Amino acid sequence: MRVLLVEDEQPLAGYIAAGLRKHGCAVDIALDGGAALEKVDLAPYDVVVLDRDLPVVHGDTVCRRVAALGTSRILMLTASVAVEDRVDGLGLGADDYLGKPFAFTELLARVRALARRTGAARPPVLRAADVVLDAARRTVERGGRLLHLTPKEFGVLEQLLAAGGAVVSAETLLDKVWDEHADPFTNAVRITVGTLRRKLGEPPVIHTVTGAGYRIEP
Repeated sequence: MRVLLVEDEQPLAGYIAAGLRKHGCAVDIALDGGAALEKVDLAPYDVVVLDRDLPVVHGDTVCRRVAALGTSRILMLTASVAVEDRVDGLGLGADDYLGKPFAFTELLARVRALARRTGAARPPVLRAADVVLDAARRTVERGGRLLHLTPKEFGVLEQLLAAGGAVVSAETLLDKVWDEHADPFTNAVRITVGTLRRKLGEPPVIHTVTGAGYRIEP
């Protein structure tokens, strides 16, 4: 899942981003509304976590622009608890609204819920043969054996399982699991797939489609 976090308070932005990355999200950060608009023009995001009171370009303007694109779900953050402000935010095109201060666990749950709405409905538990991935519990099992995966390995496996047998390119995996700082010429995807294969064990689950990417038989 790729997330754009738009928050002008740097310590808070760092805290949220670190928490989301720990749970397998690829997170880009924008510290003002102008930077946010530049980023949404360059990359597709599943979810935009958007502070409302932003410098340079107000969060309301950013919300309208992102909503008009129709490619991302929007979780708006605000310090205001007034019902009128929440109604206004939803009216601007936000999909959900969360007041500050908030519990990180609630923010994470709302981000995940919004991400499930960006495409075709995805079951909370993904399966292929004897491999079972539970996104909510962040667990992966094969044949009843619990596997210990890094956030990147988990993210790659989740993308491949969610594809339902379709080929997923390395570029797509880099876009969905890593962030904007990833070198497009890096071999990080190939290395991560390699370590993931070793942890999954035999018989092989992930198959390479030469010149196209990777797939898991449904």
